[in-house]
Amino acid sequence: MQVHSFLDRDTETYTHVLADVEQQLCAMIDPVLNFDAKSGRTSTSSVDEVIEFVRERGWALKYIIETHAHADHLSAAIHVKESLGGQLVIGQHITEVQKIFKQIFNFDTSFRTDASQFDILTDDGQTLALGSITITAMYVPGHTRADMAYMASDNEKTVVFVGDTLFAPDVGTARCDFPGGDAKTLYRSIQKLLALPEDTVMYLCHDYPRESRQHCPTTTVAAQKLENIHVKDSINEAEFVQMRERRDATLDMPRLIIPAVQVNIDAGNFPEPEDNGTRYLKVPINALGE
Repeated sequence: MQVHSFLDRDTETYTHVLADVEQQLCAMIDPVLNFDAKSGRTSTSSVDEVIEFVRERGWALKYIIETHAHADHLSAAIHVKESLGGQLVIGQHITEVQKIFKQIFNFDTSFRTDASQFDILTDDGQTLALGSITITAMYVPGHTRADMAYMASDNEKTVVFVGDTLFAPDVGTARCDFPGGDAKTLYRSIQKLLALPEDTVMYLCHDYPRESRQHCPTTTVAAQKLENIHVKDSINEAEFVQMRERRDATLDMPRLIIPAVQVNIDAGNFPEPEDNGTRYLKVPINALGE
């Protein structure tokens, strides 16, 4: 098993490539589409680096895995699929998130809330085969209702892609104030991850380091239990919920949440062009945040 991580510096998001090198198969986790909010222009510069990496090695892309419907970057899943093929994977509870945001954005009846935009919907404990690697879905709601972590195991090791549930120990944990989020639920989801063997490597979706260190795509279960500033072993559920809710009340909405959510719940698709040939996204007024 190999894992290669690529940082999109604008959103501080990691896209990971998980590979069975012997069988030349791979999966891509959380690919990023570049989006300039000032101009409304998109670019594939970030993900094209990842696509070229896969092509150079001659690997076949089997899965494009989204850990959840992101609020901080737009998914490049459609571009990846058009370039390399592969099946688009997300947790089955994405239907709940689709229904929540369909109301917020007042999408018309043509917007599907059955997750049929995706190819594979995973449930807790469901497995996917990637050559000699077994990928197991772990349902970890709290940040949103649909978050999944994905544990990958072969004969040599086990790693886990945690999405936005956990960050590096000095950064902490995901916010829970988006529609459908819940701090108590997040705490319990994190305990599932911390119950894994202590030497399990965790691959992060984001890293937001202070100036004193470089970005890093990984941590371990042991490091999280010992050092996570929000949820280490000495912090109980009540303390975590109090901290998380107080902290969330002070946070601004992510700068890309409005374009990101409406694109990502539709599997990375933009709305159909209008009669002038231009695609448009909606901006709900006074519907998010306070």
